[in-house]
Amino acid sequence: MRALRRSALAVLTVLALAACGTVTGEQGAVAGTPGAADLMEARDGLARRADVPTPSAKPTPSRLPSPKPAGTKTTNDASRLRTLPADTTQVIVVKANGFGTSTGTLQAFGKRGGNWTPAFDSMPARLGTKGFKDSKVEGDLTTPTGVYSFGGTMYGIAGNPGVRYGYHKLVANDWWNENPATDGYNSFFHGPDPGGASEALWETNPQYRYFAVINYNIPVREANPPRGSGIFLHVSVPGRSTAGCVALVESDLVKVLRWLDPAAKPRIVMAPASELDRY
Repeated sequence: MRALRRSALAVLTVLALAACGTVTGEQGAVAGTPGAADLMEARDGLARRADVPTPSAKPTPSRLPSPKPAGTKTTNDASRLRTLPADTTQVIVVKANGFGTSTGTLQAFGKRGGNWTPAFDSMPARLGTKGFKDSKVEGDLTTPTGVYSFGGTMYGIAGNPGVRYGYHKLVANDWWNENPATDGYNSFFHGPDPGGASEALWETNPQYRYFAVINYNIPVREANPPRGSGIFLHVSVPGRSTAGCVALVESDLVKVLRWLDPAAKPRIVMAPASELDRY
């Protein structure tokens, strides 16, 4: 009789607990019955570990991870530009998150059918140590903002990588004249040291293995202090900013230099991303 009473009491307990919503699990396990505590503890443990991936588990089709792009996606900043010459069909956009940063990106665009389309994925670039500046002066370690053409000759310590521009392989006593007191300020010069901060191009490796001249302050505009000189698109040195140039890893630079076509009247636009609409 006592056993019968205990069984009846257990049944009533189950029914009462079910009515209160404490019956859990697919098998209707009851909290408080033998084995239920262990089951609930195990489930709590699984819940706490839900954010830890299981190496052998395969994601369901609805949760498959998105494939990573091969390169950094290029936004169409060229479409924001308003001051490019009408016959320009190639443009390079160098931008950063603000004026004071020495890291940025370079994007290249070609124009077809009136529309700008990316030529490559966006490339990481290094800028002057003190970032962009609207009013650059000689020696201030900034990269000038603005829109510029490229010089008619590209240069390099190494041989011509296959560019469409004229190319000069550097030799001893090839300088970039950065002496404001001379008539040849901000131009290529072969001969004795022009003085000032002039650069020995043939000795500056790896930066000048290949480079293009950005026509900033070319022709020179008289100013006091001088507006600056020797702004190039050249090879970067890992972990280092520049004295005002734009620098890319060598493989990216060669790709860009080969792409540039003088017949396309290319331009380079340099500015913080927030300022591109000015150009």
